[in-house]
Amino acid sequence: MSTTAQLALYAPNADVMLVDRISTPSSPRVLHGLAEIRTWIEDICERDMTHRVDMQVLGDTGAAYTENCRYPDGANVLCATVLALRDGRIVRQVGVQAWDEQR
Repeated sequence: MSTTAQLALYAPNADVMLVDRISTPSSPRVLHGLAEIRTWIEDICERDMTHRVDMQVLGDTGAAYTENCRYPDGANVLCATVLALRDGRIVRQVGVQAWDEQR
């Protein structure tokens, strides 16, 4: 899916909160609005890795899924994401990710 198509899923004032080993729960990475979300999506899409979405759940006001990613060197990333939806668009996203340490 293109960056433009992915960005179209978000409301103009959407927020994304990311938590991982570097951006901890007490100091998460928070993206506000489409410009910051676009930069994040572009960074992910430009990486040489595969993505597989699993365990999808969808409701009227929210959704959740897990995503498994793999780099060519065999390193894996797992992300669990919860979305708040309004009028069919993402207004808030919370993602928790973990990855293999350097080999």
